[in-house]
Amino acid sequence: MQTETIRDNIRDNVQDKVVVVVGATGGIGTALCQQLAPLGAKLVLAARNGDRLSALTQQLATAGAADVLTVPTDITDAAQANALMEKATAQFGKLDVLINTAGAGILKQYNKLSAADLDAMLDLNLKGSFYTSQAAANVMREQHSGHICNLAGILGKHSMVMGTAYCASKFGVVGFTKCMAEELKRFGIKFTLFYFGGVDSPFWDAAGLKVDRSKMLRPTTAANAIVFAMSQEPAAIPMEVNIQPESHLFF
Repeated sequence: MQTETIRDNIRDNVQDKVVVVVGATGGIGTALCQQLAPLGAKLVLAARNGDRLSALTQQLATAGAADVLTVPTDITDAAQANALMEKATAQFGKLDVLINTAGAGILKQYNKLSAADLDAMLDLNLKGSFYTSQAAANVMREQHSGHICNLAGILGKHSMVMGTAYCASKFGVVGFTKCMAEELKRFGIKFTLFYFGGVDSPFWDAAGLKVDRSKMLRPTTAANAIVFAMSQEPAAIPMEVNIQPESHLFF
């Protein structure tokens, strides 16, 4: 009975919310959309690959999703990030939640990183998250409500060998998120940072590092945490969520 009550509360607090999922076609993004659609959220799906977005939309429609808008977007372009939020509000009339799940990793020793490697990490992981957060916050400020969820990952607060460029980008996400939270709290805008440990997702396909993915978190585990955080009552602010696989715990 208690489990059913929790599930009902989550549904009540998620239903009809307009949720922008950036990186919707990635491992965590897809798992998140699959959980939000049956809960009645109005989804705005953003990713660079339009074909993969279309395939995900069809999958969600088969599962019963009714309100889904797809917007192919390169978040490293500030103008496209602004256009994403404009299209979301034009379609649904408001913007309740932004979830930044997009990201990529280049893991190399510091002396083997090229200028292009560093630019790639800063452009997507740091600037892309900032551009979308900034664009969403401008809408939410006018509404006096909203929730921005940024996935910094555990390397947004802990260092790792070969993580120089990646950690630089993710430490930056933590920094700007905390600053924006201070500036926008009087406008009713909530921010949550998620520090997930290794998640078994396509992120690792091109990361350049051998890892045992069988010991990682599942994308659905990360998605569960995000849904729980965004379904809390307005007065409750889950500021930081830290979930690690037992194989490598960080505090």
